[in-house]
Amino acid sequence: MPSICSLLPEQIEQARGRLDGIIKPTPLMRSATLERILEADVRIKPENLQKTGSFKIRGAYNRLITLTDEQKSRGVVAASAGNHGQALAYAATRAGVTATIVMPATAAIAKIDATRSYGQSVVLEGVDYQAAHAAATKICAERGASFIDAYDDSYVIAGQGTVGMEIADEVTPDVVIVPVGGGGLIAGIAAALALRAPNAEVIGVEAAGSPQLSASLAADAPASIGRPVDTIADGLATGRIGAIPFEVMRGRVRRAVTVDDFEIGEAVLLLLERLKLLAEGAGAAALAGAFKLKDELKGKTVVLVVSGGNIDINLLDRIIGHGLVKVGRLFRVAVDLRDRPGELGKLVSMIGATGANVRAIDHDRTRRDVAIGGARVMLELETRGPAHIDAIREQLKLHGYDFTVPAVG
Repeated sequence: MPSICSLLPEQIEQARGRLDGIIKPTPLMRSATLERILEADVRIKPENLQKTGSFKIRGAYNRLITLTDEQKSRGVVAASAGNHGQALAYAATRAGVTATIVMPATAAIAKIDATRSYGQSVVLEGVDYQAAHAAATKICAERGASFIDAYDDSYVIAGQGTVGMEIADEVTPDVVIVPVGGGGLIAGIAAALALRAPNAEVIGVEAAGSPQLSASLAADAPASIGRPVDTIADGLATGRIGAIPFEVMRGRVRRAVTVDDFEIGEAVLLLLERLKLLAEGAGAAALAGAFKLKDELKGKTVVLVVSGGNIDINLLDRIIGHGLVKVGRLFRVAVDLRDRPGELGKLVSMIGATGANVRAIDHDRTRRDVAIGGARVMLELETRGPAHIDAIREQLKLHGYDFTVPAVG
């Protein structure tokens, strides 16, 4: 019996035909900024611009359309942190199939609402993807429905492999960097490139809070991390690598790069500000990984897969805040004042004279660590950079203010 690895190239070609007119091919983008930073020929594969906001529509639709009429009549069920659920809900509605999407109760509100908006049922269960997966499996058994796995399925992998085919249509890469959750995307891309660009190195990027790829490579077997996942990149937070993806990856993907939430956040911010691309944490992971590999990417043709853009707005706000603080464009400072009329006005006037803009202010006279007759003012200031912050500090000292700069969490 032929192995999945031998059948996959043909399945990817078939998937490409099925997806014609369903997905929109996402042409590679170039960025002078990234080419300057990485000193390489950098191409972005912007799957955040795909229908439903991620690459997942490729695999979900390819799997759904290959079900028999009898299977379709019994409906489908999936577990998802968000993107697979949105994709399957869209595909099922388009195909006239009933779908139930089980999502963790902790899933981003934006992803929950978007999934519901496609006209299918959403069930919230558990605190992570694995808990949602268990609940979805139970629902399937009760209803006799078909379970559409987010990544551990050859048809899903074949659909995701069309990303690799599109890359090879435009460029012969030296390196392709791919975010990794359960492994379906990187497995499909690796299989496609093995046929079309066999000398390309495919590198996986995982979240430090869900490092299942490095665990699997170390064990030479699909592995779970054995602890709760903890990352802002919910699309990578599967906690395990799928058995079928790992079989496809074996020998084709040889290493993982691990990035933490701060590195992911910085990549989200850079993509938004410099490339005008809104990426979720998983979508920005490939860029975060590229920064860690900068020295060895120099002079090479590099493709970064931006896998999705369905980010929660509250999370984006926190990422922007952290990023602005780091680059010196947001300055938070606590100043102790005498609690009497006019003192707050003097402080704000002095701050304004430096050219800083007050973004937020909190005046607290009841803190136990502030003397009776005093008050602590927390200021959040929009600034022009580190030199501007230094100038504000000097003015506070010059005017005799007692101040502290809170640590950034």
